[in-house]
Amino acid sequence: MIGITILGSTGSIGTQTLDIVREYREDLRVVAIAANRQVDLVEKQVREFTPKFACMYDEAAANDLKTRLADTDTVVLSGMDGLIEISTLDDIDMVVTAIVGMIGLRPTIAAISAHKDIALANKETLVTAGHIIMPLIKEKNVRLLPVDSEHSAIFQSLQGQDIHGGIDEIILTASGGPFRGKKREELTDISVADALKHPNWSMGRKITIDSSTLCNKGLEVIEAKWLFNVDIDKIHVLIQPQSIIHSGVQFVDGAIVAQLGVPDMKLPIQYALFYPKRRPMKGNRIDFKALGSISFDEPDTDTFMGLEFAKTAGKKGGNMPTVFNAANEKAVALFLDNKIKFLDIYDIIWDCMENATFIENPDVEEILMTEQWCYDFIDKR
Repeated sequence: MIGITILGSTGSIGTQTLDIVREYREDLRVVAIAANRQVDLVEKQVREFTPKFACMYDEAAANDLKTRLADTDTVVLSGMDGLIEISTLDDIDMVVTAIVGMIGLRPTIAAISAHKDIALANKETLVTAGHIIMPLIKEKNVRLLPVDSEHSAIFQSLQGQDIHGGIDEIILTASGGPFRGKKREELTDISVADALKHPNWSMGRKITIDSSTLCNKGLEVIEAKWLFNVDIDKIHVLIQPQSIIHSGVQFVDGAIVAQLGVPDMKLPIQYALFYPKRRPMKGNRIDFKALGSISFDEPDTDTFMGLEFAKTAGKKGGNMPTVFNAANEKAVALFLDNKIKFLDIYDIIWDCMENATFIENPDVEEILMTEQWCYDFIDKR
């Protein structure tokens, strides 16, 4: 029996993780769940999965949940202290970090320090603190298992391979998002509803917007740099509109190994939960005959500038990936609230990157200070 804590149980990754638990109740035990404010859904999850602990990051939400669950044995916690507590419990083996944003950084570090395996869906952890996380993973001898479909695909492609000197390049695929093929002048009046219409994937609102700007792919480039110990120049982003080839690796002899599958996030989630074993999974399969063909293209970085901005930040290192991430996070929130236009997202990110004070080797406090500086800087624009 694998005991798990799910940070972000009400989001897309969290709810799909619970779908897998429903299929494998004899193998997976939900010990704790956490969310921000969605009390109604967390209450339903608690009553179905009977975790020992439930944490609401929002204090008022935690008080509401505590009242609702008075007839249960589930202990309700709150805030950052609660997230850290449920990430370090003695009876868990793995923490699924599906929480959005920098909130996930401290609990992830605490979990690793407590020798818990990490199923990583929170990009911000490695993007901003890869220089802290990866040495800690090695020191504590725990497993960091990627949940992002692309990084899971790369991870699967590397199984049984020579990863020390054998990798020529990482092939990181992208769907191109809802605006693939459009030029900058066509994006001036894009609505929030338009940007949320992803052609292939069902994801949360923030990551769907990030897909439309290619900022998500930029974050994934930085994440891949840390996960697979490769230079950013060795990571080749390729548009693959059908989202069938989820990513792969080209080796020094020219051979390419890639992972293919239908666009379903349950596959990489389940692979991380049961690694190195594979378990049966219900759902669709690729029908190559019906598919007919798979196409490729280079990303249009003149129009979708998020990818190049991220590469610039990743190559600079230090706290610059934090600047990129925080500026993007704030800009996307403003766009989703209809306070800025779609193309303003790029202007805000670049403005922050040009004005931030560079810190070469930031600790956690300096990472969080950099994030706050970005938020304040954007508010004053």
